[in-house]
Amino acid sequence: MALPEIAALLQPYLTAVQDDPQILLVVVLALGLGWLWLSRMQQARKSSILTSLPADDFPPIEPLPEFDWASTEPEQLRPFRAREGRYNLTMALEPLPPSALLPLDNTYATRLSQRAALLRSHPDTVVGIHGDEADSRTASAVCEYYTFLLGTYLPARYPDVFRLHATKLLNENKIHMLENRARGGELWPVTVGDSMGAKGMRVAARKALENLVRVVDEDVFFLFPEEEEEPASSGTEPDADNDPGDGERKYFLKAYASPFPSGFNPAQKLGLPLSGIHAPVPGYADKLERGMDRFFGRLEPGTYKQRTNWTVTTGTGLFAAFGGVHGGDDDGEQELRADELDLESTVLRCERQTVHRLPKSKAVVFAFHTYTYPISQIKDEGLGEELARAIDGLKEGNVPRMHVYKRAPVWGEAVKEYLRS
Repeated sequence: MALPEIAALLQPYLTAVQDDPQILLVVVLALGLGWLWLSRMQQARKSSILTSLPADDFPPIEPLPEFDWASTEPEQLRPFRAREGRYNLTMALEPLPPSALLPLDNTYATRLSQRAALLRSHPDTVVGIHGDEADSRTASAVCEYYTFLLGTYLPARYPDVFRLHATKLLNENKIHMLENRARGGELWPVTVGDSMGAKGMRVAARKALENLVRVVDEDVFFLFPEEEEEPASSGTEPDADNDPGDGERKYFLKAYASPFPSGFNPAQKLGLPLSGIHAPVPGYADKLERGMDRFFGRLEPGTYKQRTNWTVTTGTGLFAAFGGVHGGDDDGEQELRADELDLESTVLRCERQTVHRLPKSKAVVFAFHTYTYPISQIKDEGLGEELARAIDGLKEGNVPRMHVYKRAPVWGEAVKEYLRS
């Protein structure tokens, strides 16, 4: 466009400004406000999406860029193959890379829906906190773990699935929200319970546990050692030889979020020591109790361990808080025949268990991810005979009563017959 044409186009506006100079002020003000709004929007877009919050007390997390959760198959655990035909009760702990703490696969979204439904129908079974309002260390531990997972681990490990956003409130305070893109962009607060009293912290901790149920596909338990008593004033030094120290102190369950318990009601375990939690497990007191107490006491922050276990269940879903997984001599259950097996609901049930210590609160976090595989899949893989031998091995290891504890007298012969057919 030529200069004379531009001048002709602007002439009416120039005339209007000459007639009323305030128009020029309004135009300049509008342009200035528009420029300021655009610049702030651009700055907000750059700063609102973060990679992850710093967590210097935790190990660094290795990201999985371009990770596609929807096309990732669940891990195929086959722990019965490592038993050499006999089931020996051992800790069998292995190192766990911190970055591999939480797995993600194509069952994630549907299982979160299951977990949320269970939280609605069984809230006091799925989530629990032990103690009174004065027990602030439990609430602090829950909030510490929650903020690490939502603020650091998830957006750092799976940046294409979880995104962190910084948002300013009306009072100019900044909060961080985690966007879960696998769930249609659900937003979750990264921190809960800031600047609250003891009662508020307890409420916030329960909310954090409920949020964990809805965000991560992991059952999690928080344990603390027994409180140290003040030594009596006797004028003498404590006997170092008789002092159990951290390596011998008992650890107690203080809080949990567990939608998929395997044959136990977690609410009934609150406040119990490890020995009480595992009291129904045959051989625990003789084979594992002292070693577990010692391991928990000596576990250092930054050290992550894992183990796996297995059983076979019939007609029991992921939520098995009220039975159907474990058995006893006086249960009176009838032995199943092979033609009575429901192949859809008869599964190999495995847990990938992890344990680590939180750096600030010093709580020990025990967690597990549950996998189920139809026994028809095991047979199709050509592992039917191996699993059948492992079932026989339940009564041939160092704790023969494990065969009864896992209800093998009910399903064992029928499952073996199917696997070998």
